[in-house]
Amino acid sequence: MKAEDVVSIDLTGRSSIADVMVVASGRSQRHVGAVADRILKDLERVGLRRVRVEGMRQADWVLIDAGDVVVHVFRPEVRAFYDLEKMWSVRRATA
Repeated sequence: MKAEDVVSIDLTGRSSIADVMVVASGRSQRHVGAVADRILKDLERVGLRRVRVEGMRQADWVLIDAGDVVVHVFRPEVRAFYDLEKMWSVRRATA
């Protein structure tokens, strides 16, 4: 679905919530929802069915909790506001 600015953050030994956090952007609410929906279908296809999802209705920020992996899909403005990469001290490439 062509998520943009995808960053993977290794949380091993840093947090008990997950081993990996993936942060990505979508260009609009519709794109964020489509990216999240595709991720959910792919997770189901590989056998992960107990996935928790929040934020699909508004699709400004969708959180997908797949256990060891947590995925955040944001609209760019929302991503910049929360700046999870800074919180987890991960440097993002700038264009």
